[in-house]
Amino acid sequence: MISVEGLKVEFGVKPLFSDVSFVINERDRIALVGKNGAGKSTMLKILCGMQKPTDGVVAVPNDTTIGYLPQVMKLQDDTTVIDETRKAFSSVTKMRERVDALNRELSERTDYESDDYLKLVERFTAEHERYMMLGAESCEAELERTLMGLGFARTDFGRPTSEFSGGWRMRIELAKILLEKPDVLLLDEPTNHLDIESIQWLEQFLSQSAKAVVLVSHDRAFINNVTNRTLEISCGRVVDYKVKYDEYVKLRAERREQQLRAYENQQKEIADMKEFIERFRYKPTKAVQVQSRIKQLAKIVPIEIDEVDNSAMHLKFPPCLRSGDYPVICDGVRKDYGAHTVFDHVTLTIKRGEKVAFVGKNGEGKSTLVKCIMGEIPFTGSLKIGHNVQIGYFAQNQAQLLDESLTVFDTIDRVARGEIRLRIKNILGAFMFGGEASDKKVSVLSGGERSRLAMIRLLLEPVNLLILDEPTNHLDMQSKDVLKEAIKAFDGTAIIVSHDREFLDGLVTKVYEFGGGRVREHLGGIYDFLRERNIDSLDALAPSAGRQAEPAAAPAQQEKPAEAAKMDYAERKEAQKRIRKAERAVQESEARIGKMEARLKELDDILCRPENASDMALISEYTSVKRDLDAEVERWERLSEELESVSQ
Repeated sequence: MISVEGLKVEFGVKPLFSDVSFVINERDRIALVGKNGAGKSTMLKILCGMQKPTDGVVAVPNDTTIGYLPQVMKLQDDTTVIDETRKAFSSVTKMRERVDALNRELSERTDYESDDYLKLVERFTAEHERYMMLGAESCEAELERTLMGLGFARTDFGRPTSEFSGGWRMRIELAKILLEKPDVLLLDEPTNHLDIESIQWLEQFLSQSAKAVVLVSHDRAFINNVTNRTLEISCGRVVDYKVKYDEYVKLRAERREQQLRAYENQQKEIADMKEFIERFRYKPTKAVQVQSRIKQLAKIVPIEIDEVDNSAMHLKFPPCLRSGDYPVICDGVRKDYGAHTVFDHVTLTIKRGEKVAFVGKNGEGKSTLVKCIMGEIPFTGSLKIGHNVQIGYFAQNQAQLLDESLTVFDTIDRVARGEIRLRIKNILGAFMFGGEASDKKVSVLSGGERSRLAMIRLLLEPVNLLILDEPTNHLDMQSKDVLKEAIKAFDGTAIIVSHDREFLDGLVTKVYEFGGGRVREHLGGIYDFLRERNIDSLDALAPSAGRQAEPAAAPAQQEKPAEAAKMDYAERKEAQKRIRKAERAVQESEARIGKMEARLKELDDILCRPENASDMALISEYTSVKRDLDAEVERWERLSEELESVSQ
């Protein structure tokens, strides 16, 4: 389908890669791997035609279509979710218009016996058959399945895309690309903004429905479940392994051992030649042999070893104070936003030393409960933080709080204590800040780099309760392994909000599932939870929750008519007027809250870009909108209480 021959890319003195050749065939599921900066994203851009190589040929047949999802893209904000997604069917829409036009022409003409009419019939038949072969009649159903598979609810379809965060709008772009059914899918970190359920749906889609896939991902479980071939960019070359990722790791280790042995033999051979040349350089009787060795030495092609850091890098948390036996106790916690109940009756106890995961679809309340624990938002019910608990909290927006005048090294040096200060360079290297990168100013870092730096800083602070919200989104596999080992060795308590199954596997011993306004406890690891969920899914749980709610609602429905009967007409009218007024005030407040939350998300996305990170006007607006939002939430709570009182 796509043939790459003699590819070379140069950005500086040393080529990014050269003499690269491979073929992408139908039904290939390719994982493109390599260290950060090896050129994975560049390779995808070249394959889709967005970037030209320095040399070489990328041959794509004329009838082959390519769909490309970059890590970052410009998103449209002028339409609804479903209308934006329908753009994927633009070719089908144009074909339907042609079929309709031909059909109208056939119905209007009466020269049934003419050659022109018969040719028109043939054209209509051919176009209609093509239209039906594309499955055009099932487009809407397919569109809904895809959007819901990626986590959208039906109620989201009519909402403007501007109301959604950047991550959710990336899902819309992914849905459009999947619905276009290209011959080759090029996906750059597609799981960064997906929850576990959406990732599982995407895995199934790519495995069963896609024609050919080339993907870059740091989610090990995802690429293992999807791919059957691994292309590794290393030392400026591409090595093709016809196996999935786990098998590639083993083969790569064997390959590197062979390289090391060959490298050592070559170095010994070079050393022997140099020694011979130095010993006999000035002896006339050995002049011929010396010249021969010099020529041999010049012809030797140095053996390169794959770029792998095999050093045993371990990060250990600094000593912390012992917390109480129960760092977090929730009893009947409830959170509402307007008429929407995020969760209710949340009752859970997290013991000292436990590592627990918060999982569930996006929007089900994982981050909301974290904010309740942090005391950032109001709620109802009882939530107690244990004695002597020191919380370390990682969220994406914390990257904006770093001091931009400092370098990467100085940022960590200021929080490191004790012997760990001697290993700052090693720690930074494990999190992709090795070499000259440690001398970069924070002000020039990208959003992802800032997030990684904020993570390192948090890991060096003495806390006994870690709360990590999607900590692995910007980490490569080695950095994730370092972080995972550090958390496993941490003697405090950890709450981890994540969709990365491989990261959670072997790390957590308890899973809290968020969904349908409830939080359910599952003992065991993440794969124990997933096996259990496959048997008793959320879809199966939802109806039972609804049936339990019905008996409670019935008495209220029976009481209302009895109460209404006691009121005369004038009193009922006045009461209804007060209720409508209170409802309107609550709805207007909710609308204002929605607009402010949407603007905050928009500003957050803008500030994550490195060129905007130090824009004081944007930061000032963010602070102002956040302050207004807090005030409006308080006002909404007061109005909701008034509505509740007049409705009784």
